[in-house]
Amino acid sequence: MNRRSIGAQGEADAKAFLLQKGAKILEANYRRPTGEIDIIARQGKTLLFVEVKRRSSLRYGRPAEAVDRQKQAHILRTAQLYLQENRLADVPVRFDVIEVLPGQIRHIENAFDASAIW
Repeated sequence: MNRRSIGAQGEADAKAFLLQKGAKILEANYRRPTGEIDIIARQGKTLLFVEVKRRSSLRYGRPAEAVDRQKQAHILRTAQLYLQENRLADVPVRFDVIEVLPGQIRHIENAFDASAIW
C-alpha cells in the first residue's frame, strides 16, 4: 500500500468515526494555495477543522506529533479562507487532530487554536 492510499484509508476511518459521533461531513481534502484541511465537519453549532494522521506503529512517535507549528499555521490560514468563502464569521470553530493506528482511533479535540494567527 502506498502513502497516498494509506492516508486515504486513514481519512475514511476518521470520517466514519466522526459520523458515529454525530458530526456532519461538509468537506474532505479542502485545498487552497495556503494548504489543505483533511476534513471539515459540523458537530452541533461548531465547525470542526480536522487533521488526520495515520501511522502503522508508534515507532516514530504519536501521529499527532507530526502536526507541528508550521502545519498548524497552514491549517489555520486555510480555515480562515473557508470561513470567508462561506460567510461564516460568527461560527464557533475547533481545530482537532485524529490519530489512526491499527485498531485504534484517537480524537484530540482542541488540539491547537487560532491565537497564533488570528
